Amino acid sequence: MNKDPIILVAGEPNSIFLELFFKCIKKKKYKNPILIIVSKKLLTSQMHKLGFNYKINEVSKNFTNYQDLNNNKINLINVNYNFKSCFEKISKKSNVYIEECFKIALKILKKNKFSKLINGPISKKNFLEGKFLGITEYLAKKTNKDNAVAMLIFNKKLSVSPITTHLPVKEIHKNISKKKIYQHVKLINEFYKKNLNKKPKIAITGLNPHCESNFRTSEETSTIKPALKNLIKKKYNIKGPFAADTIFMQEQSKKYDVIIGMYHDQVLAPAKTLFGFNAINITLGLPFLRISPDHGPNSIMLGKNLSNPESLMKALKFLDN
Repeated sequence: MNKDPIILVAGEPNSIFLELFFKCIKKKKYKNPILIIVSKKLLTSQMHKLGFNYKINEVSKNFTNYQDLNNNKINLINVNYNFKSCFEKISKKSNVYIEECFKIALKILKKNKFSKLINGPISKKNFLEGKFLGITEYLAKKTNKDNAVAMLIFNKKLSVSPITTHLPVKEIHKNISKKKIYQHVKLINEFYKKNLNKKPKIAITGLNPHCESNFRTSEETSTIKPALKNLIKKKYNIKGPFAADTIFMQEQSKKYDVIIGMYHDQVLAPAKTLFGFNAINITLGLPFLRISPDHGPNSIMLGKNLSNPESLMKALKFLDN
């Protein structure tokens, strides 16, 4: 194939990720070889339970001939994981297993200078244990990119990006700064230029309802507007701040490629309402392009073979070039 592989970390073993993976490789042939890091025993068990039938090509974690891989079989690096049933309740039991999967993936990416990583969902409560806000921050720490990354929920029509991610609402205003806004806009601009060959049109929301500044302290006045003024001076194509309750109306949003919000649900809730699973979560600022499908472990649907693979297909398609 002579293309760099797309590295997949299967993530939480008791999630719908492997079901979606089986559906994706059944529906489409990919140009880049796919290499999944997962328990072979788990993958095989779930595959048979769900009624799929694929041959497996197991490779060592010290494998070097990546250019020889193809997608005629599932290319797999095995990480041992013990289970009684291939569909169990999520618990901390899988933490060591998930950590080892990420460790192997990061080593392969760094050693070979590969640039494509997809990870399945994890349970933040169990795996991260309060040490990190999300996998975005976890990978930033592991690659020495602390505080230098951004989350982009990407859709060709309209993408969104929160300045702060998985924070309690009461902590949001303390974590908004001019520096963070500058860095965020810069990362998004670089991503669009490099991957889509365009200068993105960006809208940014305020924090307070209707961007009102008639409070004793207002983040719009103290932080957001000064940051915008500086970014416009540096020729970034950005406007705002806009009230978050109207910016997603079609006549407004259609003017922009990206809407940056101040916190997670301010922009992710409307984006998911508009696009459903037709979006992917991209981490900007890492040494590689990291994408995760825009869904969680979804343990309620585990083993039912009814889950929608659209977001994972979008992630694979975006990296398949």
